[in-house]
Amino acid sequence: MDINQIYKSTCHCGAIELSLFLPKGLENLRRCNCSMCSRRGAIVASVPLANLKLVKGIESLSLYQFNTHTAKHYFCSQCGIYTHHQRRSYPEFYGVNVACIEGIKPYELGEIQVVDGINHPRDNDS
Repeated sequence: MDINQIYKSTCHCGAIELSLFLPKGLENLRRCNCSMCSRRGAIVASVPLANLKLVKGIESLSLYQFNTHTAKHYFCSQCGIYTHHQRRSYPEFYGVNVACIEGIKPYELGEIQVVDGINHPRDNDS
């Protein structure tokens, strides 16, 4: 594992710290228009479940689920910052808040795709 491919991600207060293994850098950058994502406004990148490790802060990590209760949205109970979520559409991936990753300047990433979470493809699953 190349140390240059491991990134530190933290909430605002530092209570939550994640280690992200990103061998190809930031992948699948997007924003979503669902009720949750449009309110938080975060740019997210995809990370396979095995490539995200909670380094510290399990006692401060809070979980929020809504609608189908499939996606798991995590945030810091101290400062309220959304750090990551286990994706509904691809549950083998996390979506990570790009703004929490050290050294990343989300306003310098350019145009970001907006995905249609309002009309989620899994809403029609039987």
